Amino acid sequence: MTRQRRRRIIKTRRKVTGLALVAAISFIAGMTDAVGLMLAGDFVSFMTGNTTRAALAFGSGDYRHGIVLLCAIATFIGGNALGIVLAHVSRRRIFVVLGCVSLLLFVASMLHGPALLLPQFYMIVLAMGMVNAAVEHIEGLPIGLTYVTGALSRFGRGIGRWIIGDRRVDWAIQIVPWTGMLTGAIIGAILTHLVGALALWVVALVTLGVAAATILIPRPLERRFAHGAPPRKVVLQQAK
Repeated sequence: MTRQRRRRIIKTRRKVTGLALVAAISFIAGMTDAVGLMLAGDFVSFMTGNTTRAALAFGSGDYRHGIVLLCAIATFIGGNALGIVLAHVSRRRIFVVLGCVSLLLFVASMLHGPALLLPQFYMIVLAMGMVNAAVEHIEGLPIGLTYVTGALSRFGRGIGRWIIGDRRVDWAIQIVPWTGMLTGAIIGAILTHLVGALALWVVALVTLGVAAATILIPRPLERRFAHGAPPRKVVLQQAK
């Protein structure tokens, strides 16, 4: 086997592993989004929608709901930041991030009653923010895990470039997170109709299962799914 062929095989394996991971995490995100929306009445990962809803709430004088949604947006941002920090300090970034997401969903599933509905909502939003730190790109192509507007936009622009003569088709992978989220949302909606708030338990268990499966991914490959960050030794030397 030639070196060039070996490299192509390794690259294909990397891409397949990454896409399988993206599909699984997007599936989890879709389930969580559907369950959270049906339980709380607001989006837990679609911050564009929450921004518009907050604006409408303030415009109509419903300041309480507007503030709730602005706090949800801040919580989502904080979840993204926390996920990156956890990923940076962890040897197994995907396992740790998804494990923490699973833990948050387990805790959220135990919050019952009208008085705890808002804390439950924010906990789910925090989890959805964190999950974005698990995988950030596949072979240099950015991937969104909890929102698909960007993925669909990149997919559409890829089609446009193909029409005008650019024969690259790497943009086609952008349909994977959309498919995963759609499928997960359908399952999440069905679960919520069947068992109500207990659907969060199922989502948490699925997330934990995916987290456990990521232990099988070699660490060098796992690091390729994140944006470049300064190595720990470099950071320590700069701190000194």
